[in-house]
Amino acid sequence: MEPRPRRVPFTDRLRVPGGRDGRRMLVVAIVDKVGTGLWSGAATLYFIYVAHLSVAQIGVLMGLSGILGVAGPPLAGRLADRFPVTRVLVVAQLARGAALLALLTTNDYALLVLFSALGALPDRASSVLTKLFAARVAGPDRIRYQAIQRTAVNIGWAVGAAGAAAALTVGTTASYRALLLANVVSYAVIGALTLRCAEPPSPSRVVASPATAPGDGLPPTASPRVPATPWRDRRYLAFTGSEIWLFLDDSILQVGFPLWIVHATDAPVGLAPLVLVLNSVLVIALQVPLSRFGETRADARRLLVPIGAAFLTGGVALAASAGGGPWLATAAVLLAAVAFTLAEILHSLSSWELSVALAPGEAQGAYLGVHGLAQSAQRSLGPVVVGAAVSAGPFAWPVLGASLVLACLAQHRLVRPDAAPAMTAPESAKAPEAPAI
Repeated sequence: MEPRPRRVPFTDRLRVPGGRDGRRMLVVAIVDKVGTGLWSGAATLYFIYVAHLSVAQIGVLMGLSGILGVAGPPLAGRLADRFPVTRVLVVAQLARGAALLALLTTNDYALLVLFSALGALPDRASSVLTKLFAARVAGPDRIRYQAIQRTAVNIGWAVGAAGAAAALTVGTTASYRALLLANVVSYAVIGALTLRCAEPPSPSRVVASPATAPGDGLPPTASPRVPATPWRDRRYLAFTGSEIWLFLDDSILQVGFPLWIVHATDAPVGLAPLVLVLNSVLVIALQVPLSRFGETRADARRLLVPIGAAFLTGGVALAASAGGGPWLATAAVLLAAVAFTLAEILHSLSSWELSVALAPGEAQGAYLGVHGLAQSAQRSLGPVVVGAAVSAGPFAWPVLGASLVLACLAQHRLVRPDAAPAMTAPESAKAPEAPAI
């Protein structure tokens, strides 16, 4: 009989793993999301009313930014294996601020596209670097730290969004620019806070160097070990590919629910923003308590079963919401929102642990950088998939839910302990075993 996940004492729940630097990086995450919440709510309106762009131009601008941003995670991961992660993170934070500040210097469309795209690269990189720092500073408590961080981030985002809503009631050019500048200031603040964090211990730092010469301490028959690379690790690439589909909860909640409520149900339109509020409240309330169910690789693998069940429940509930009056539609939409939010919470725990556990220590940054591509790809693919589901009608949601169940089951098999490790380098590149003494 397997032991149940241990119950965390209340006093331990208040402790932030990672000591002083863990707490400091938590503050960094909160300030970052407050600033992002301030700007995200005003960005589109800024481009419309201050830069005088059309809706089509804004769509192209955001699309091109997203394409360039995809390169951010793998680039950041590779750099973090070679240089101190805190210093790479500071550079990324300051680059985000500089690119955003540059928007104030022009209304030229080509330059706005350029500055937005250049800002997307360090923006996507920062998320991977923050995750890597957390994995290193929290050690075996990384799942709990991630849960605390996600809770704090949701609070920070809500505060920022509320501040943006208040400022946007003014609706002047100065108010839009003030929100942009507030986000720039937040980047400067988190850059200064990150500089005060000590570099967390790394399993290994891969440093580019010439081939080891004879006499450097290696046995005569040995050759330098070739660093692991995620691009040759078929299992990790397959895992990352399945993650793209499992991250669809983000697009379903952000894009799918508002479109479905308005176009396919009798639920009141005002329910759309309330779904996002419910999502934030549930994440804040449940993320940390549920983290004890994903503390090990085996725990994370077991979570894939309830994740699939939650996805399927949410899909069936959304389909049911189109078949009744306002009360039935509202109840079904709320049930679907709870189900997809639960899937989001559990998947964040499973994804976090498995992405780190499957990565070799000497290339942890490179592996997590590749895993970061899953969220970047989902941000481009997700709205298209969700939009197609809304257009296809009620039957599409259970089908989408079933496909997410299949993705969970495939990943469950992929990360099983007895799975053969995938090759990460050619056999000829491996160093021969040292003779037994």
